[in-house]
Amino acid sequence: MEETVSEPGLNFKLPWPVQRVEILPISTNSLRVGYVEEDGEVTEYTDEAKMITGDENILFADLVVQWRITDVERYLFNVDDPERILHNATSASLRGVIGSSLIDDVLTDQRPEVEGKVFDNLTGLIDRYDIGITVLDVKLQDVELPTEEVRRAFTEVTDAREERLTKINQANRYRNQEINEAEGEQDAIISRAEGQRAERIERARGDASRFNALYEEYQNNPEVTRQRLVLETLEDVLPGTDIFILDSNQDTVNYLPLRPMEQREEEAVLADQGRSNDSEEVEEPEEPVEEPDEEELQENVDEEEPDSVEEDEQEEGGNS
Repeated sequence: MEETVSEPGLNFKLPWPVQRVEILPISTNSLRVGYVEEDGEVTEYTDEAKMITGDENILFADLVVQWRITDVERYLFNVDDPERILHNATSASLRGVIGSSLIDDVLTDQRPEVEGKVFDNLTGLIDRYDIGITVLDVKLQDVELPTEEVRRAFTEVTDAREERLTKINQANRYRNQEINEAEGEQDAIISRAEGQRAERIERARGDASRFNALYEEYQNNPEVTRQRLVLETLEDVLPGTDIFILDSNQDTVNYLPLRPMEQREEEAVLADQGRSNDSEEVEEPEEPVEEPDEEELQENVDEEEPDSVEEDEQEEGGNS
């Protein structure tokens, strides 16, 4: 009589040989291929661990499989020895993957890929056999070469590859640093160029506005605007030069010194400021200034004319 108990609670059985109880562990189990570990001591199975790679090299590979019973009925009744089937399937999967891989890949940086392939192949076989087991993880333990000389040579190869990866990482870090600095400098140059472009655009707009304003004034009064432009150009070309306005319409040339007049105006302004400061301190009454009459001015002019005439006659007599 066969009966599977899957629910908790009280369960009764008839004595043997009518019924029998099989107690199975629900924890995670480990299966080792290539070696056995008992009481902390490791015993290697060289014949089981010896394998040949895809490039026809011999090596020893050890493997650990983590598995668990997920279907008690299939585990007990579908096959006679499920653990032996799991062991054989694991060995076949490992040999198939090692046989299609290069020895350099297995010994160096391709071990995670080898483990992934073994896990996929083993999972497929267990699902096909339907033995009530689920594979949780596959882990390579020791992958070694058969002789010491070959092992030493491959160790040097491994060290060289690690050094190569280190150099590559250093070169990539230096490249990234240089790229970041170049990009930063590029952004700075672009920012300065954009600032100069905006400055030149605004300056051009200002010059255009100024020219339009001058042109409007020129249309209103061309002659005055032309003279003013000439004076401003002369002032820019000859800075600090005294400017005189000449008038040659009469017999004698009359000129108007603008710079002395501007200086006098500045002196008068400074004097007014000084007087205003003095007047703020002490206010004194100003004395009225008497203006001369026109008759007195005329008499002074008449008195000065004979002297000038006599001087002219004397100069003529001397010249003669």
